[in-house]
Amino acid sequence: MPEVAVRPEQDFSSEIYKDAYSRINAIVIEGEQEAYSNYLSMGEMLPEHKDELTTLAKMENRHKKGFQACGNNLNVTPDMAFAQEYFAQLHGNFKQAYEEGKIVTCFLIQSLIIEAFAIAAYNIYIPVADPFARKITEGVVKDEYKHLNFGEEWLKAHFEESKAELEAANRENLPLVWKMLNQVEKDAKVLGMEKEALVEDFMISYGEALANIGFSTREIMKMSAYGLTAA
Repeated sequence: MPEVAVRPEQDFSSEIYKDAYSRINAIVIEGEQEAYSNYLSMGEMLPEHKDELTTLAKMENRHKKGFQACGNNLNVTPDMAFAQEYFAQLHGNFKQAYEEGKIVTCFLIQSLIIEAFAIAAYNIYIPVADPFARKITEGVVKDEYKHLNFGEEWLKAHFEESKAELEAANRENLPLVWKMLNQVEKDAKVLGMEKEALVEDFMISYGEALANIGFSTREIMKMSAYGLTAA
């Protein structure tokens, strides 16, 4: 099978593009839905921040509608069954942490891992997106930085008592990111997104977040290495 030419000016109406897009589009829609639900759950755990977390949840819901419009614009039906399975492990880990009252783990999964993952994907996608999706995604990524910042600020303020749980949650959840990136490598490439660039952008966003919270460079290197051999 010939290698797909990856160019910003590619044919957005081709069947191979639309097939790959059906899964990538579903992933971003599901990711925003997960974020919406997660922030509402975290608002229940932190009643003093409920209003702020509810505002973040509503922003994620708007993002979901924007990405649904992107699929409609290309006449693509998102493969939501694939996307729900794609997020199943992270979703399960968040649900378990929520049920056990582990707000620090919830913050790591949603405000650090999922937000850094989204920022990486959107940053790499914007230059190769169709004009309609580019405009939507540029607006979304600005919001995601705000969401990442909220998690950073809360964890920074509670760093000493959160550090051990953050390290444990990182060990359990970061390897899932590499598994998820591997799962969509081929589809992402069809859209013009190289896996190496996604990994690099994620590592930068995630590492910067850990640094802002209070981890040392040495600790960040150690934490970032978990599961990286699978990437």
